[in-house]
Amino acid sequence: MSILEQLNGGALYLICGAIVAFIAVVCVIFLVRAWRAGKALGMDTVRMKRALVSSATFSLLPSVGILLGVLALSGSLGTPWPWLRLSVIGALHYETQVADAAAEQLGIRLGSDPMTAQAFSTIALLMSVCIMWGMVLSALFNRRYLNRLQSSGKDAGEKKKGGFGDHAMAAMFIGMVSAYIGSYLGAFISGNGAFSFAGDWSPLLTAGVSALVMALFTYLAEKKNMAWLDNFSIAGSMLCGMLAAVIVG
Repeated sequence: MSILEQLNGGALYLICGAIVAFIAVVCVIFLVRAWRAGKALGMDTVRMKRALVSSATFSLLPSVGILLGVLALSGSLGTPWPWLRLSVIGALHYETQVADAAAEQLGIRLGSDPMTAQAFSTIALLMSVCIMWGMVLSALFNRRYLNRLQSSGKDAGEKKKGGFGDHAMAAMFIGMVSAYIGSYLGAFISGNGAFSFAGDWSPLLTAGVSALVMALFTYLAEKKNMAWLDNFSIAGSMLCGMLAAVIVG
């Protein structure tokens, strides 16, 4: 039996499926408790339903891209492991990049070279260890960080004009977007040599299409009184960006 057949075996399906099922049950429990807590606080039921629809939409539509990531990784790592990693705390861009980088250091190419037991154990370990620091740092510093986010500024009686939380979130978002776009530009400009402008430009197109679609959703929601589109703006821009990448690819 080959390594890939073992990675698609019933034992791994049982282990990974049990973990995913446990996470799903926990999500349902927190959903019910959050709804009851909102009712107890006297929150508007209409707004709570709108938040529920928005969260469900944000979860379901982008899952199409996540499913594509599972299928892409399943050819080398089997189906259960990518399914588990992308169902708990993993992210599509993170899991694929780490798996590819780890495989490259091991001298193999995902999807083309045969997988070995040593390579899989190394890739799986890196995919798990590198993502855990978000949980560790949250457990150690999240309370202090939340206190800073909730600070009301110098004068609690005046309307808050952007405290530490607003600036921190804006800075992190701008930094993340700049890092990705910078890497896309670098890959395009020096794709086949110094300043050749012959690299892969599809990530730039994907980012541009996603930004334009998001701008369109924002314009329609704010200027055309179509506020319900807010529930679909993020998911819609992601799907349109992926569609553009598929078309040019």
